[in-house]
Amino acid sequence: MNRLIANRGLLQIFFALLLVIAIMLASNYVVYKNSISGIYETVAQNNRLVIKNIIQSFDSSFKTVNNLVFAIHGLPYDSLASQEDGRLDMAKVYSMQDNLSTLISSVDFIENAVVFYNNADLAITAKGTSDMKHLFNTKYKHDRYNAEYWRSFTKSSHPFKLFPADEFTVLNENLSQASRRLMVAVDGNKVRLSDKNVMLLIDVDGLLQQIDLTTMIPGASLIVLDAERNVVLSTDTNWDLAEVLDDIYMNPSREASVTRKNFEYNVYKSDYNDFIYINKVPYQFRNVGWVTNANLWIMISSIVCAVLLSALLSTYLYRPVKDILKLLGGGTSKGNDFRKIYSGIVKVQQENEALQKQIEFVEAEMRRGVFLQTLDGYAYTPEFEYQIQQYYPYFFRERYFIMAAVQLRRLDDNDSTALSVEDLAESIRNGLRKTADHVVVFHSGGLQFLALVGIDESSDRKKVMDGLEAYLKRSEKEELYGFKLWACVSKRYESKIIHCSAAYQDIVDGIRYRQVGIPRFVIDTESVRYAADIYFPFEKIEKLSNSLVSGKTEDGLRLVDEIMQENAGRHIHHHQLGHIAKSIFYHLLKQADGSAANGKELYRLETEFCRQVDHADDYKDVRDALQDVVRYIGGKRGQDSKSKLNAAFISQYIELHYMENLYLDHMAEVLDTSPKYFSNYFKKTFGIGYVEYLNKVRLSHAKEFLKQTDLSVAEIGEKTGYLNASTFTTTFKKYVGISPTEYRKKPVD
Repeated sequence: MNRLIANRGLLQIFFALLLVIAIMLASNYVVYKNSISGIYETVAQNNRLVIKNIIQSFDSSFKTVNNLVFAIHGLPYDSLASQEDGRLDMAKVYSMQDNLSTLISSVDFIENAVVFYNNADLAITAKGTSDMKHLFNTKYKHDRYNAEYWRSFTKSSHPFKLFPADEFTVLNENLSQASRRLMVAVDGNKVRLSDKNVMLLIDVDGLLQQIDLTTMIPGASLIVLDAERNVVLSTDTNWDLAEVLDDIYMNPSREASVTRKNFEYNVYKSDYNDFIYINKVPYQFRNVGWVTNANLWIMISSIVCAVLLSALLSTYLYRPVKDILKLLGGGTSKGNDFRKIYSGIVKVQQENEALQKQIEFVEAEMRRGVFLQTLDGYAYTPEFEYQIQQYYPYFFRERYFIMAAVQLRRLDDNDSTALSVEDLAESIRNGLRKTADHVVVFHSGGLQFLALVGIDESSDRKKVMDGLEAYLKRSEKEELYGFKLWACVSKRYESKIIHCSAAYQDIVDGIRYRQVGIPRFVIDTESVRYAADIYFPFEKIEKLSNSLVSGKTEDGLRLVDEIMQENAGRHIHHHQLGHIAKSIFYHLLKQADGSAANGKELYRLETEFCRQVDHADDYKDVRDALQDVVRYIGGKRGQDSKSKLNAAFISQYIELHYMENLYLDHMAEVLDTSPKYFSNYFKKTFGIGYVEYLNKVRLSHAKEFLKQTDLSVAEIGEKTGYLNASTFTTTFKKYVGISPTEYRKKPVD
């Protein structure tokens, strides 16, 4: 006994099995005490209440149908012909269509409403107008109920009739065909309410969903007969109603019950339209007493067998439990064996999950590495060829593919987006799968993702692009709020790995040659066209530089905006705009050489500017980067005002403003000194007078204009700062020795 108590594992198994037996005993005893003799009556009584509620729901639905028919008859226009010439009045047609659409919009189970006239082939529906033959021979096709049938039926004298539910072939808006169960309600014409023929198409599934037949007893079904005892709707296709209907005809009461074989048929008559509702339910169990006694003996025998089985199993399972515990690292320690086994299993599961995640991560990285390596277009080693063959089914499943690059940029004013790279890739993959079955997305660096999208036909490329654009627009407002998104799509290629590099080159070229100033979410590489109308105004750039020298930063910002706006209006390529911005930057950088800015500051300024330009999404980002440079240099100029009165600044200012009226007083004002002091300082520093120096600078530029342009002498004199051609010619001859005209004719040295 003491040895048995020491083996706690054996006792745990035995008592665990006894606990199962106790639970089974309690449940069986409850079943035995309550038996099953009264279950059926309770369920059947509840089912009768449910059926009455269902009948009320049917009555309410049929009332809605009847009210719709009266409402449609109450609409204007008993005739669609114009009173003037007798032709079809389309205004009446459209008005009728709008009214029909409004009437049925509030009733979910009405598929469509149809109005037509005996003297016209036109059928007006809530979804549009159509020819009667097209409507019932194509749109709502049935082997029997075609256009000729409805024409013939409506011309005959008939009361309101609800045709039984049947399968119709319905043509959807996307021209695909689908099978639908419909009932057709046709208004009566014995008492004419109007000249209209009104038909309502009722969606049977929608009607049953609204009525909710799931509340009936399991195994029960329902059949609906109209006032003439014709079957209108049935949820069971295997009914044999011959004997049941005979008893119904013999019993005119509103409720009756008929028992046939193993089923009971409960018959109800509607108070609203005299429709007959027959509820078929399984009949109550036979030999209830025998079943009760048998259940008692089964319970007793199962308890005896379970006790014996518990003893045998506890002995049999004790050693395997110990072995399992040893495998899980439990050794031979005493205690709760099952708790230790459970802890060991949990630990193994956690280790397996961690290992599985590592394997999946390594596998994903290998696929990504193989894909990115295919983009360079170089020859592959045999080992890499083997890897490609291994992942080929993962990359390609359709006949063709397109490659899409999705670029994301985190907005500076929103730091709430904490999505990982995997989350972003999954979001892009789910967005593209709405238009394509096979999509593979890889992270290519930064916030750029490359997607391989499989397509079957050439026309599918446009669908994918439209779906991608819709996804980007929606994502910016929803799951990827806080990011700016745009994409570039390659041409269509045959699904071969060697075409990946060509598709990627399409994307690289598309990103470089995308047109600025045209807001778009998706760039189509097939629509990229070369634009050479670049706007690079030398005069404005010179004026921009002069503005910085003069300390007019606001003027410089305005000039940068004008240059960028003009290029955006001409829709030049993105990389062309980048070259323009960098050229202006290096021209402006000359103004920082004489400032207090040191080499490290200029290095940081240049690297940050180039980074912003290279990663800019549109021209506004390039403009903002260039304007930041203007503010930086303008600020340095304002801080370094003492450096103006030096040779470097003076010579640079004259070089930039030689075409203006640089009087001595003007220079003194720029340098914050007196004209006399400036004149003496200039002669002492440069060795010649200010006027002579200015003339030499102007004439050096005039010589270039004379040799390199076709401008007239008067125009060149004006461009170089002289008031008139006579003064220019006299000064030129004084310093050069010959006239401007003679200098132009002189051959170049």
